[in-house]
Amino acid sequence: MTKNPTACLLIIGNEVLSGRTRDANLQFLATRLGEMGIPLREVRVIPDVEATIVGTVNEVRAKFDHVFTTGGIGPTHDDITSECIAKAFGVPWEPQPVAWERLAGHYARQTPPGDFNAARQRMATMPRGCVLIDNGISIAPGFSMENVHVMAGVPRIMQAMFEILAPTLKGGVPVKSRTVWAAGLQEGAIAAGLEAIQQRFPQLDIGSYPFYRSTGNGVALVAKGTEEAEVVAAGEAITAFIAGMGHTPIQGEPD
Repeated sequence: MTKNPTACLLIIGNEVLSGRTRDANLQFLATRLGEMGIPLREVRVIPDVEATIVGTVNEVRAKFDHVFTTGGIGPTHDDITSECIAKAFGVPWEPQPVAWERLAGHYARQTPPGDFNAARQRMATMPRGCVLIDNGISIAPGFSMENVHVMAGVPRIMQAMFEILAPTLKGGVPVKSRTVWAAGLQEGAIAAGLEAIQQRFPQLDIGSYPFYRSTGNGVALVAKGTEEAEVVAAGEAITAFIAGMGHTPIQGEPD
């Protein structure tokens, strides 16, 4: 079986670490990458610190097939992701001709014309040799350097960039999943039985996730993997296990 490519996400920004900004990109990327057969294996949140960004990018780009970064490519002084990527790859950080033309034209067409000043020029300054990731929402593009894909932190813009990037990514077998909900059960009661099922299906990721609701508590049991027949079989095993404990397993989201 061909091994699926793997991915890492770097969420870059002091505002995320301080709690001022709630990251909304992780769930989107994990879901979309899973659909493409590129499982997200690691996520890190790092500050707008040059040494940290350069060191982390160089570490993870050697470990994973794809590295995605979000944040730090705007016009302000703390938007240093782009120049840090240039340093990580050992190439000049310089005006990118296509990006420069797009942004200069964009501000010239505004009414009244906007100033394509030094701050805005930062958004068109990129590592030499990068490939642009188009941005149909706010003009300023992201870019790829080999297996590192640099995107905006604003969720709407990041998602638009990713959908442009996605067709260029070589994926693998999409990740399939089955979820069985068991109301009234706690993780401690199902741990041993779930471990036995995991041992029967070593190629799958099988996990338990408690839920707490006004209508009652319980646990969601999830089997994930690239072999659909195994995922289905594991789901059936989990269903039988829950029923054997005297509880009614629920396929799909419970009320």
